[in-house]
Amino acid sequence: MAGEGSCMSGYIPILVALGILVCLVPSTGAITIDINATPAEPHIGDTVIISGNVTGLKTIAVYLYVKGQDLDSHGVILDNLNIPAGRGMFTTTPVNMGDGSWEYAWDTSVILGTLKPGRYTVYVMVSPMDRFRFVPEEQATVDLTFLPSNKPENEVPLSPAIPVMAVFFSGLIVWCMAHRSGR
Repeated sequence: MAGEGSCMSGYIPILVALGILVCLVPSTGAITIDINATPAEPHIGDTVIISGNVTGLKTIAVYLYVKGQDLDSHGVILDNLNIPAGRGMFTTTPVNMGDGSWEYAWDTSVILGTLKPGRYTVYVMVSPMDRFRFVPEEQATVDLTFLPSNKPENEVPLSPAIPVMAVFFSGLIVWCMAHRSGR
């Protein structure tokens, strides 16, 4: 029995060392990402602040796209509603490496494409993978309901006939002046 105790006493330092090593190695938590938007019911033409946090992963950027009525059914980038998201084409915004926070100001008055009143969903992902190959835990969504623009409509442009008539009458005046001076 004395031999068995000395054999076990040889494992104790190894077990203690392994225990210390496990405590010193940082544990990797699950990757989580969240997203929110302010205001939740903006008018078309407003700036929407989209923000959130990434935890469990050090990343330099997050990748955004939007889905909604009359847009590509797989989603589009936020700055140009005509460009499908995926295959490396996403709207990106940097992540604060210290606390994992991120923010994107979406100015809907300067986007390309047509944003119509209605419900849209903005997606954020932690990797620029094609949106069909994502890990559900590495994506988050927020819904926005866009209201009609509260800015006054631009004035109605002139009828196309007015410039044509102006050119015609200018030409007529020049012709008359040329013929008058020729007498």
